[in-house]
Amino acid sequence: MLNRKLKLVLLPLDERPCNRLFPQHLFQHDGVELVVPETLGDKKQPADLEKVDQFLLNACRDADGLVLSLDTLLYGGLVPSRIHHKTPEELEPRMDIIRRLKQENPRLLIYGFQVVMRCPDYSSDDEEPDYYEQYGEQIHRAGEVLHRSRLGLCGDQELKVMLEEIDQDKLKDYVDRRSCNLQQNYRALELVEQGVLDALVIPQDDSAAYGYAAMDQQSVRDRIARKGLMRDVLMYPGADEVGLTLLARMLNHMAGRKPKVYVKYAAEGAKSVLPIYEGCSLDTTIRNQLLSAGCQITDSYENADIILAVTAPAERIEEAVQQPSQARGYCVERSLPELVDFVEERVREGRIVTIADNAYGNGGEMLLIRMLNRAHLLDKVAGYAGWNTSANTLGTAIAEGVDAYHFGITQSHQNFLVERYIEDAGYCGMVRARITRILSQYGMNYFDVREQDGVVSAKVRQELERFTREELSSIAPRVELHQVWMPWRRMFEIGLDASIRPQLLAWEA
Repeated sequence: MLNRKLKLVLLPLDERPCNRLFPQHLFQHDGVELVVPETLGDKKQPADLEKVDQFLLNACRDADGLVLSLDTLLYGGLVPSRIHHKTPEELEPRMDIIRRLKQENPRLLIYGFQVVMRCPDYSSDDEEPDYYEQYGEQIHRAGEVLHRSRLGLCGDQELKVMLEEIDQDKLKDYVDRRSCNLQQNYRALELVEQGVLDALVIPQDDSAAYGYAAMDQQSVRDRIARKGLMRDVLMYPGADEVGLTLLARMLNHMAGRKPKVYVKYAAEGAKSVLPIYEGCSLDTTIRNQLLSAGCQITDSYENADIILAVTAPAERIEEAVQQPSQARGYCVERSLPELVDFVEERVREGRIVTIADNAYGNGGEMLLIRMLNRAHLLDKVAGYAGWNTSANTLGTAIAEGVDAYHFGITQSHQNFLVERYIEDAGYCGMVRARITRILSQYGMNYFDVREQDGVVSAKVRQELERFTREELSSIAPRVELHQVWMPWRRMFEIGLDASIRPQLLAWEA
């Protein structure tokens, strides 16, 4: 086990709480000093790259490890990676800082991650170039047809018609940027090959079967195979959870341990389900996520260090706003009561149990929360996550399990667990849709609530306080919601700061 305090440095994917604050709230405690930049960018405004360089040089001089977003290093953040106008030649010197960090601190362990640029199938410029509002769906479709054409699955005439519908200057801008970014993916592989990066994750932010992203992913995958880097470079669905995953891996590596993880499904059929927004089976993604976190899977819970409970249905995963689903995969072929009973018994045995609530996309499942609340398990499990994609949820729940494995249930760990209930189940599962319905009264919309701290964040906080009282009643008297804000001035995500007071012993009450 770890016998000293570690200094770890994180350069996040961007400034959103899931990338910047989640790792701090989970891992910043007596066992770990986690250093992150004080300032980054602001959505489409990239981080100041000179400040990024200075941060890395200063923070890594005496650090044990660095988890590094190459998208932030190169472009200033995830969204800036999709809209920049840099050339490969301009980006060439940006990777050199990684070599310098290694030279100045040879013992520094460096894990990198770099996203293959996505290609959404809808028209919106919220996180894409401005012209994506008009041409986004067509650009995605053109990539899909081009890919199918190359595979001999459709004729060239269909491709010709698609391309004629798109402004050629806009398409060239998009394709050129993809090509530039792909070259940086290749360069990252070279750094692994040369031992500058000790490991690399290339998360699949867009896992559609066909299209520009799929072609680039296959190109990178082929190059990984040719270079024999299959164990050093992992590709799997995900993105915003990777910082957590690689910090967990770093802890495991530095402790010289590979925790054994037993996966308990609420539905056996869930293993073969393809989660929404992802392109491979749930079981395959779980295995990749555990490998990426430096863990090993085991078929016996008796021999497990960590138990991962998975709530996914036996058939197609639906959106959280559609719950409760009446589909057979949820109601017939899945047994939440059996899963909760299993969790309860393992908790009684003193085992580390963490819950990946991926029953729905983009939010936690209220039925599960109510069952955990009634069984007084909310503060007894070591982890819970249920936000965004299944991969985001899995990576977060696994990281919670790893933190508990090494350091036990610290106060910061418990605070993070409570934040996940409030945000993942409360906000994502219920409150977001409720508040979105009244935005027009204030002249606002889902993508623009005008400010980070104002009328919307106040209403969200009010609703979340009500959610905590009503749905988390077994722990609500000990929970305090300190702050709520809208980081990107839209409804998709919130910033949240909450805490839970320790449970008083009988003689202290």
